[in-house]
Amino acid sequence: MKVVIIGGGPAGMLASIAARKTQNDVTIIEKNSILGKKLLVTGKGRCNITNGADITDFIKNVPGNGKFLFSCFKNFTNIDIINILEKNGIKVKEERGKRIFPVSDRAEDVRKALEKEVYKCHVNVMLNSVAKKLIVTEEKKVCGVELENGKTILADKVIIATGGLSYSRLGSTGDGYKLAKCIGHTIKEPRGSLVPLEADKKICQRLQGLSLKNVKITIEDTEKKKSVYEDFGEMLFTHFGVSGPTILSASSHMIRYKDIDLLCKNGKIKLFIDLKPALSHAELDKRIVRDFELFKNKDFKNSLDKLLPKKMIDVLIDLSTIDPYKKVNNITKEERERLVNTIKKIEITIEGFRTVEEAIITAGGINIKEINPKTMESKLVKGLYFAGEVIDVDAYTGGFNLQIAYSTGYTAGLDIKEG
Repeated sequence: MKVVIIGGGPAGMLASIAARKTQNDVTIIEKNSILGKKLLVTGKGRCNITNGADITDFIKNVPGNGKFLFSCFKNFTNIDIINILEKNGIKVKEERGKRIFPVSDRAEDVRKALEKEVYKCHVNVMLNSVAKKLIVTEEKKVCGVELENGKTILADKVIIATGGLSYSRLGSTGDGYKLAKCIGHTIKEPRGSLVPLEADKKICQRLQGLSLKNVKITIEDTEKKKSVYEDFGEMLFTHFGVSGPTILSASSHMIRYKDIDLLCKNGKIKLFIDLKPALSHAELDKRIVRDFELFKNKDFKNSLDKLLPKKMIDVLIDLSTIDPYKKVNNITKEERERLVNTIKKIEITIEGFRTVEEAIITAGGINIKEINPKTMESKLVKGLYFAGEVIDVDAYTGGFNLQIAYSTGYTAGLDIKEG
């Protein structure tokens, strides 16, 4: 059987490896000059290969249609991808949150290892090549791919693994959506997931570059007085708003919240930050009283160095509305209470999402209702399969999205006979 895979990222490479297991004639069509180019920017250039969690827990970390991936995760696990990499000379290590990285901390090493496995499997790779059109018979059976240069490649099976829209500079420009739409598939609107948030510039720009650790964040719909998302960990202030691991994970929940764009536009979505989540209000007050004893003859603005990051002090003072030049020993109990409340609940208005080009992953894509979850085959066109980010599935940070690529790609490449 002749198999053509459009896209040579992690999903496409794993699809080719699986397809060669039964001696199929396999060709990858890749628009870039190398396979797996997008891997180079994953994990901030270190490549968060996968996650060490039990594979049964992966679905819990996929807010975007996780249950659809049950069979794929069973077909190809985190252990399977680690085995392939180790066989090709990559040693791995586990870090915070069970994130798996190469010991070398080099994404390029992971890319080369997967590329090496592809060529070891004798896959035909066509680099710098662009698929323009799927060739489909009147009986709704795919039979080939037409390239941008006019060449036609005949095929018994075609796998679309073109990625989404994030990191468009690396080739993810929505090609797969166009190919699928032209033959009748519906596309859920692609938008950024795991994406930074735009927020109140008056606060965020003053704190630009400040990274906070071990804080609690709460995203709240103030119109319905409902919590949208809560998390604990790291976040970062930027010139446009907020980012960092907790914020990125929050975004993947927020994009699925009803009328989220309108609520952001109307200033109804708030970010609340608890700078001292390990301390109750009473415990924090006692801590402040102790600090005030040490600095009782100083101005209020010079009494918070042991409690807060230096860059945050002026902002917190403004939010608490306490006179910065008031002597510490003159601070009232009511003012101290305001300070505690401010530290425990900094309020920032969320104004919207950054663009999909800035997102780590794309939410939306090929409607999962039109794909067989056991095989990744299209329910509309026989012999057509989908893999990776082009499908309407997306996960949290931590290696889960790359595992989706491997698992869906491998499943699409297998010769699974239904019925």
